[in-house]
Amino acid sequence: MTMSDDDILAPRRSRSGSGSRATFSGKEARGPIIDQEGHEIRPETLEQGFREFRFEFGQGNPFGYLTREQRIARLEAIAKLLDVAFILPGTNIRYGIDGLIGLIPVVGDIITTAISLWLVREARALGAPWYITARMLGNVAVDGVVGMVPFAGDAFDVMFRANMRNVRLLRRWLEKQPRI
Repeated sequence: MTMSDDDILAPRRSRSGSGSRATFSGKEARGPIIDQEGHEIRPETLEQGFREFRFEFGQGNPFGYLTREQRIARLEAIAKLLDVAFILPGTNIRYGIDGLIGLIPVVGDIITTAISLWLVREARALGAPWYITARMLGNVAVDGVVGMVPFAGDAFDVMFRANMRNVRLLRRWLEKQPRI
């Protein structure tokens, strides 16, 4: 037995009158229908089927709703990627994509400075006080300005590691805060 396109696009209503339950081959599903993000799907949207299927850009958090620890871990991972992700072969010198992208004159330094500023913004969103964010902004400013100097600035970027310094500042401040 095959289903018609109408049955696929607009599921039938349940006979029990319960709007949140759908019937599947004579058996009723138990509990509400949950989407991938863990939110309950309203029965009205199921009755409409896919006719009004659409993407809504610009709404919500693109990274999902993370816990405080997950956000800190994400900041640390990005800082490591930017500053110490790779080892120069034959040496013990660590560098990240900050040093690589910084090789592109002007544009590379602007891109890496923007990413570093996003890390500072995330620290502020985590509740870091003004004096911590001011020190973080100072690190980003030094890294960005000195990084503009061709080659010598890139070597400075590799050694200064502003993002790792900023995450360390944030981590020390968070360790002093009482747990809720």
